[in-house]
Amino acid sequence: MPRPEHKTITLTIDGREVQAPENTMLVDAAKHGDVEIPVFCYEPKLGQPVGACRMCLVEIEGIPKLQTGCSTPVKDGMVVHTQSERVQDAQRAVVEFLLINHPLDCPVCDKGGECPLQDITFGWGPGISRFVEPKRHFVKPLELSPTIAIDRERCILCYRCVRFSQEISEDHQLVLLERGAHSYVSTFDGHPYVAPFSGNIVELCPVGALTSRPYRFRARPWDIEDAGSVCTLCPAQCNVTLTVRDERVLRVQARENHEVDDGWLCDRGRFAYPALGGVPQAGGASPVAADERVLEPLIRDGGELRAVSWERALAEAAAGLSRAGERTGALVGGEATNEEGFLLARLMREGLGSPHIDSRRAGTLPLELTRALNDPRLQARVSDLEFAHAVLVLEADPIEDAPILDLRLRKGVRRHGMRLIQASAEDLLSDERLDELTGQLREAGEEIVILWHERLLSGPYTDIRARVLLELADTLSLADTPGAGLLEIPCGANGRGLREAGVLPNAGPGLSEPPSTTSDGADALDAHGVAEGLAEGGLAAVLLLQADPLSDLADTELWERSLERASTVIACTTFLTDTLREHANVVLPAQAYAEKEGTIVHPDGRIQRLRPAVAHPGSTRAQWQAIAELAAAIGLDLEVLTGAMASQQLFDAVPFYAGLTLEEIGGKGVRWQDRDAAVAVS
Repeated sequence: MPRPEHKTITLTIDGREVQAPENTMLVDAAKHGDVEIPVFCYEPKLGQPVGACRMCLVEIEGIPKLQTGCSTPVKDGMVVHTQSERVQDAQRAVVEFLLINHPLDCPVCDKGGECPLQDITFGWGPGISRFVEPKRHFVKPLELSPTIAIDRERCILCYRCVRFSQEISEDHQLVLLERGAHSYVSTFDGHPYVAPFSGNIVELCPVGALTSRPYRFRARPWDIEDAGSVCTLCPAQCNVTLTVRDERVLRVQARENHEVDDGWLCDRGRFAYPALGGVPQAGGASPVAADERVLEPLIRDGGELRAVSWERALAEAAAGLSRAGERTGALVGGEATNEEGFLLARLMREGLGSPHIDSRRAGTLPLELTRALNDPRLQARVSDLEFAHAVLVLEADPIEDAPILDLRLRKGVRRHGMRLIQASAEDLLSDERLDELTGQLREAGEEIVILWHERLLSGPYTDIRARVLLELADTLSLADTPGAGLLEIPCGANGRGLREAGVLPNAGPGLSEPPSTTSDGADALDAHGVAEGLAEGGLAAVLLLQADPLSDLADTELWERSLERASTVIACTTFLTDTLREHANVVLPAQAYAEKEGTIVHPDGRIQRLRPAVAHPGSTRAQWQAIAELAAAIGLDLEVLTGAMASQQLFDAVPFYAGLTLEEIGGKGVRWQDRDAAVAVS
């Protein structure tokens, strides 16, 4: 379905002319004229308004009764009054009604200081209550889920949480039980509310009825600072706001970016923040267990990893790499930034003469196919999933691979009638099944998005499946149809960015031709080839950047033998896994995404920026700095002194990033396909 086109109309609000898109709800249209209409139940992300709280009552000329601003679409010439005596009396009455049984928890409520009910009470309330009867009391708080607490006496029955469960995540677990004044929010069967997106209801709640159990009583609004960043825990790369106090991340909230996440977060991104780092408070618990987070360099001494200075760790790592030289392999995990991958590739190719570097878990794809799949004309946006006539989900499970995309698909089906079709890798190899899929997609319409996972192009027949995918895109004319295209979900959060930065055995920065052989003519090896090379003795050392091959890759038995035989295993990691504890010779502490500076690339080509929200804990250093110092120790000057210099080197090296700046990326990111430099894709 094509994106809706809005005609701009003019209406009058409180005597001033306001221009807004036609049929926009009055509450939103008023914002175009800097007029605020108070709301509780209204939230545009939840879909059609329900007009439940009546807080947004306004007076519209020509209509005798007061109308709800949240459910009234604006029309040209409409005259609205939000400050008349009738409106003010109605708003005061609504606030007074809501406060009849609302407890005086403000001094201890987590929502205190950032509570819409508080703000609206001061701005639109009567200032005094006529009710002197005792308020209702319930047992509190109740555990609505392992991560969410509910204080039922604070609830104002705005329906937001129930609507999210029923209409957005479609888990259908939350309901309103009982009737009238006895209504309360609960799960329909009384079991805990366990769902992939449950944490969103905490942000949706306009009062302190729903609170985060991990954050509860941890801070007040005047104690904290908010910092914007991007979650790198999965390829969805949701925009987030990190709540920081005393250099610790205490809460993660959504930072709305319609083209990326539509303002939602999955529970992993919302509640995994204890692993984001920060300096533990005196006498308080560390954000993660001390035996998991690496906070200082380690080297193997006497069979065990022991803490040492950075100087000694770098010297040990440089010595091992220098001995191995071009017999070194490198693996880069998906949480690494573009700059980190780019600099490590330079270290490998220019410093050690080794082309054996990989960031793709699925194996090597011929460069011409990689370039074809990267064609700017074929790249679909995330928002295209919502408005497409049909989406073919190919060898992907969005709820596991990139959870927030699952919500976008549900939204497209629910609101716009998008047709959802699923298929497997085997379907591409069956002419009959492929013809059936093509017919179904053509029948749905012209705007088609093929959402596929990196695993589609792994194992045997990789090249064949890639060519069939491109042929299918050509048959459906995806490159020539606005709102259509291919959208790959990579295995790693920044899988696309690392490839574009040249972290592939057969591709340099910008998918250029790299030095693909060693001095003795040996071909560049991918991740599997590195494992075989280590196991057979052809390679001597391996460098792991935010990667654990035993947990990330499928051939664990081969990697177990490979790491056993490797003479040098160097890891730059955030957490000390069992793999590294057993096999690593040198471990360099790495940053979590809340501490990083750099860029990453969304699966649809949107370059986004990471900004440090907390200080580096312990002795950790920026990864770009650690790579630059390691390169210097083996005799290569990368000429990088700041994170911004690393970014500039990357932008200069990738032709289709030409002219890009950190300022242009800003807080919302920029799709490189939409820039003039996109024509540089070879």
